[in-house]
Amino acid sequence: MLNGFLKSYRSTQLLATSLVVLLLLAAAIRLGAEPVETDIKNPPTARPQAEKSVMHVYFADKNNSFLLSEERVITSAENPIEQGKRIMEALLQGPRTDLMRTIPAGTQLRAMFLTGNGTAYVDLTETVTEKHPGGCRSEIMTVYSIVNSLILNVPEIEAVKILIGGREAFTLSGHIDIRYPFKADMLLIR
Repeated sequence: MLNGFLKSYRSTQLLATSLVVLLLLAAAIRLGAEPVETDIKNPPTARPQAEKSVMHVYFADKNNSFLLSEERVITSAENPIEQGKRIMEALLQGPRTDLMRTIPAGTQLRAMFLTGNGTAYVDLTETVTEKHPGGCRSEIMTVYSIVNSLILNVPEIEAVKILIGGREAFTLSGHIDIRYPFKADMLLIR
């Protein structure tokens, strides 16, 4: 008799455990599923396109005396580093108007990162020094086209440090000390 009772108890316990597991599984499936609403009059539309922003990228004027902005429509990025990379790519492509390129053609962005204090590190390939035309004014235009383009378009960037080939460099071509971060220079902009 005890054997029969134990068998009955075990089968009831197994049945109860199975029922609890099934109920939990059904609840999990129900909670995980999002309700789908359909509206016959207004079918679902495609995902909205990424937002675009108008950025001001700075190039040299014809006399290489000042920086002038060229508007570029760039896909917005939530991440300030990604936004900065997009601005740098626009700058590296060169001007679309009659302005002068400030960074030698063929130069590429190797990396870019942002520190907690708002300093952006921009690492360019060695082409920036190898093909740089030289001269104090040209170096100033190169440095501040990068610095102003980034700082004036990305609020999180407060200063810019330029690296070349993954390393610190003293200058681009012998005139401007680039060992330290730069702040924007509004006096160069016209």
